[in-house]
Amino acid sequence: MKTRTLNFRLLQGNMVGLKPSDVPPPLGVKMASAGAAACIADIVTFPLDTAKVRLQIQGEKKAVEGIRYRGVFGTISTMIRTEGPKSLYNGLVAGLQRQVCFASIRIGLYDNVKNFYTGGKDNPSVLVRILAGCTTGAMAVSFAQPTDVVKVRFQAQMNLDGVARRYSGTMQAYKHIFQNEGLRGLWKGTLPNITRNALVNCTELVTYDLIKEAILKHNLMSDNLPCHFVSAFGAGFVTTVIASPVDVVKTRYMNSPPGQYKSAINCAWTMLTKEGPTAFYKGFVPSFLRLGSWNIVMFVSFEQIKRAMMVTKKRIEAPN
Repeated sequence: MKTRTLNFRLLQGNMVGLKPSDVPPPLGVKMASAGAAACIADIVTFPLDTAKVRLQIQGEKKAVEGIRYRGVFGTISTMIRTEGPKSLYNGLVAGLQRQVCFASIRIGLYDNVKNFYTGGKDNPSVLVRILAGCTTGAMAVSFAQPTDVVKVRFQAQMNLDGVARRYSGTMQAYKHIFQNEGLRGLWKGTLPNITRNALVNCTELVTYDLIKEAILKHNLMSDNLPCHFVSAFGAGFVTTVIASPVDVVKTRYMNSPPGQYKSAINCAWTMLTKEGPTAFYKGFVPSFLRLGSWNIVMFVSFEQIKRAMMVTKKRIEAPN
């Protein structure tokens, strides 16, 4: 009976996705896989992210021509009706630039940093995993912050007749921000973004790590697509609950014109006093829809791309 169960699990693992590699993937494979997977996830979920940004900034200024957003799908519908379908992908180029720089560091380096903190020992503690996630998240933001600033500003601007657009293209946006706001403008909101992404990264990666580990430990599933799907969904929900307030402040502050807020803390205080504590969870549903779906697409793609790259690497290195 045990042999039949084992054979079934092996068959199940072979049927759903590529098998794990016999040897751990090198750093280059992990970083390239993470960047590619994050770009795929961004392309799939970008309209949800744009809707989230519009909902988060609603309330900081008067509605243009009476336009109000209600809910994630209502926001998407309103944007398509008033600005056209292309508006849902405002800032996609900057978003992909961000993921290539950002995800390759925060996700690709996670295992290596975790091993560095443990000295290469197996079964690292939750505290070590959290520390590794915070470290790679902070490193990624410090490097890729300008791409995030441009992405958010593109997503926030409206494509309406009679409404002046702040930026006409990605490179023009980088140039305009540098000329008018200096380097500080390109790295605007770095502190709240480091806080937000340290939270997101450690929550996202640690939760995924722990759920996946528990599933495999208790033989609930084999290491294949369904296991990655469940682990990613759980990671997305937990991450949204913890990171949403910081995410709203980050979006408001990075999108604000010079002088509107003195600092990220001042932005948070202004939101609290003028709009109340519920303002910190504006756009929660699209945040969850976006983070949940993003995590699922990203982690499933990441695992499969990483394994595919290892198969290709093995074939290339195999003697003729």
